[in-house]
This record gives sequence, C-alpha cells and structure tokens, in this order.
Amino acid sequence: MSGFYEGGGYSGYSGGGGGNSNTQNTAGSGGYNYNASGDGSSDAFSGSMGSAPMSYSQNQPMQQPAASSQQQQQQQHQQQPPSNANPNSMGGMDNAMNNAMNFWNPAMTMAASAAATGKIGDVNSQVMMNVAESMGKQFLETGWAKAVPGLERSMLGLRPYFAVDNSYVTRKMTKVLFPFFFREWAREEIEPNPDGSMTYALPQQDENAPDLYIPSMSLLTYVLLCALCYGNAGKFDPDVLPGVMSKCVVTQILEVIAIRIGFYFMEAPVAILDLLSYTGYKYLGLSVNMLIGLTVGHFLGYGHRSYYFTYLWTATAVSYFILKVMANCIPRRTSAVGPKRQIMVLVFAGSQFATCWFVSQTAFLE
Repeated sequence: MSGFYEGGGYSGYSGGGGGNSNTQNTAGSGGYNYNASGDGSSDAFSGSMGSAPMSYSQNQPMQQPAASSQQQQQQQHQQQPPSNANPNSMGGMDNAMNNAMNFWNPAMTMAASAAATGKIGDVNSQVMMNVAESMGKQFLETGWAKAVPGLERSMLGLRPYFAVDNSYVTRKMTKVLFPFFFREWAREEIEPNPDGSMTYALPQQDENAPDLYIPSMSLLTYVLLCALCYGNAGKFDPDVLPGVMSKCVVTQILEVIAIRIGFYFMEAPVAILDLLSYTGYKYLGLSVNMLIGLTVGHFLGYGHRSYYFTYLWTATAVSYFILKVMANCIPRRTSAVGPKRQIMVLVFAGSQFATCWFVSQTAFLE
C-alpha cells in the first residue's frame, strides 16, 4: 500500500484490478473527480480545487475483512464513553475526599466568611444558628451527652431559650428598657399538646417569648462593670467577681422560689426556666445604670447621682415589663382559695425595685 503527494495536491482513494471500468468525471474549479469501477476494476478518486489538483493513488486493493474490522473498531470507539476519571481518585482517595467534604460543611464556610467580613445579617445569622443546631444534634446523637446523667435532658430543655438572633435581641432589649411604648404582650401560640399544655413560638419568631441569652449576657456584663468600678476606685480584688456573681445568683434564685410559691397557691402552671428568664432581665437595666454611673462619674464626677437617676427609669421599666408579662402568664381563672391574681401580679412587679436596689454596687462610684 503506498500513498504519495503529487503537484502539491491531494487525491482520494483508488483500487485497481482487472476488468472493465466505469468512469464518472466531474470537474470544476472547486469540485471532486470520482472514478468508480465494479469487481476487478480500479477505483480512482481525484479532487482538484482551483488550479492545484490533489491526487492520491493506492495500488493495492483494500480487503473487505480489513475494512469491516476497521469499521467495527471505529464503532466500538464511538460507543465507548470518554473517561476523564483520574486513577488517583479511586479507592482510598474517594473516601478521603468524602471525609473532607463532610468536614468542610458549606454552611460553616458561609458562617465563617460572614463572621470574618463582619456582614452578619439575618440570613447569615440563620446559617450560624443552623450550624449550631446541627452540631448540638450531633453531640446529642453520638452519646457524649448521655455520659453525664441529666445533661442530655438539660440541653434539650435549654435549647429553645437560646434560639435567638440579632433582630430578636435588639427588639427585646428595646422592649425591656422602653416597655411603655409597646401594646402587644401575648405570646404566639402554635398548637396544643396532648397533655393540655400549649406549644409556643421560639424567640426568633416571637419577641414576647422568654429567653436566657439576654439575662445571662447581661449578668456577665454587670459583674464586669462592677469590677471596673472597684478598679477605678483602687479597691479591686479578685474576690469581687465571685462575690458580685454569687450575690446576684442567690438573690435571683430566692426571687424565683418566692414567685413559684405564689403560682403554686394560685394553682397556675409556670415553667421554672420562664421565671429565670423574666427575673433575669433586670440585669440589663443594672448594666445600663452602672455604665452611665461610670461614664458620668469619670467625666463630671456625679457617678453616684447619675446611677440612681438612671435606676429610677430602669427599675420602673423592668417592673412594668414584669407586670405585663405576668398578667399574660397567669390564667384569668385561678384557685378560689388562693391569693388574688391582681395582687400577686403587683407583688411580682414591685419586687423588681427591691431586688435591683439590693444587688446594686454603688459604694465606690465617684
């Protein structure tokens, strides 16, 4: 089998043999010339384009089995799908990549990037909450929480009280400090439970729902501000932190017990965590009092007076907040032999004045 180029042109396929030949010629400036013959004759295909003809001659005849074999190979090659798989991604490499994908969760990546850029809005906050919720579920399902008796039940009970976002925290802080401008105080109900109790919306969806995030963060802030007050007066001691913390916690526990006893005599149901939440909002007002007292005392020297001036507003606001909350928590119908509902609501509200004054740390304000 031989092929050659002649005259700078390209010629097609020809097969030679004995016998007569049938020839069909077509010519043109850009046409093809095709010569065909039957059995034993020669086939010639020549093409010319313009003035540069191209010719290719094949002296040996093509064998039909070879052509069939070539066609079968071409069909198999066409049927075989192209493979772009990397052999290095087989076996253990796939497992490693799957583990890497499970580790690098896209939600965690989005939350981390949002936190790094400082653009944490409602959407990114929801992403972060979903990540935290998934991590909490994984912690509970893997059995680590079951190793400590009561830990799993406590975490499941505390979870709804920390289901907050930035929008809820802002609205709730405004409502605690300025409750006189709000009219809606009833919690959002979802559905009744089989035992007769009611399922309420989470703090994310309902600003009237109690939470433990604001009380806990406000308590820590208040303790640190008290330590700063002692430090400015040159009276700081490491025992200040646990001393102020223990005084606040013990006072709140006694307050919750007293309110719970009042609910018991009225035969009204209430959750202990709800009472801890409601009675813990006072620390937000105490933090504002201490912050203003420190600031005014540093620049003007009237820290003690400014503290109690602010205390009148914050204590009144917290008392009014508790008044409205307890009025919605206590059912309209209570025990006929127990204390009156209206009286107990007023007592619970007035107790905030006493507890806010008792836990105040104003001895070293300028």
